[in-house]
Amino acid sequence: MTSSKRRARIVKSLRTTGGVASVRDLAERLQVSESTIRRDLTRLDRDGELIRTYGGAALSLRASAEAAAEGALSEDPFDVSASHDMAMKEAMAARAAELVADDSVVVLDIGTSTSLIARKLRGRPVTVITSNVAVLDELRDDDTVRLVLLGGVLRRNYQSLVGSLTETALRQISADLLFLSCTGVRASGHVVDDMAVEAPIKQAMIEGADRVVLVAAETKFPGTGSLRLCSLSDVDVLVTTAGADPQTLDFCRQAGGKVITA
Repeated sequence: MTSSKRRARIVKSLRTTGGVASVRDLAERLQVSESTIRRDLTRLDRDGELIRTYGGAALSLRASAEAAAEGALSEDPFDVSASHDMAMKEAMAARAAELVADDSVVVLDIGTSTSLIARKLRGRPVTVITSNVAVLDELRDDDTVRLVLLGGVLRRNYQSLVGSLTETALRQISADLLFLSCTGVRASGHVVDDMAVEAPIKQAMIEGADRVVLVAAETKFPGTGSLRLCSLSDVDVLVTTAGADPQTLDFCRQAGGKVITA
């Protein structure tokens, strides 16, 4: 197999596996060495076909858009997603902001609810770390908040920074609190997401925070998503709304987490 055909198969494989794959999986699938796959991924990353992640790769914006056009992937634009369930998001943001102590270091995840939390933190003496461009828009002119914007590749459709640069930066941080978003919370206690390019960023945020606050409205129970971010046992606080599944909330409490209903 020529290198060009192999690279084409790598991109095709990512499209059929939810937009993400590890070096090991690709090497086994294509029956070549992991070093060969790493060279291919470096070339494809440089050409804009995919984004190199720690231990693997994810589809680039262009490839994701092509896959979505073919029905393989879908995602609402940020502005559309932000308009959904606005009352619930506002209520959760207010309760979430109450958990932030002055002078603490806070990570705000990708998503529409976390940008509303940023709005509630305006004028507070806190440090906010984020890869969410909507958070930047909320806090860019606030002289009290110390704002740290992570680097990476800009996903214009969803106002977020992703990729290996973002993951590398996150490995350097130590935060008091993470406000985590997701696309689903399963009855099993698995917290999941449906965008492969963002899942490694969220997982790196979890690793860098002392406490994890999951912000998930009732519509996220069970929601959607096949990519596991963490379990409810990894969550210290769940901020949700009144219609969330009671059994899943009990699972969270039994695992040691606190549940706050907005």
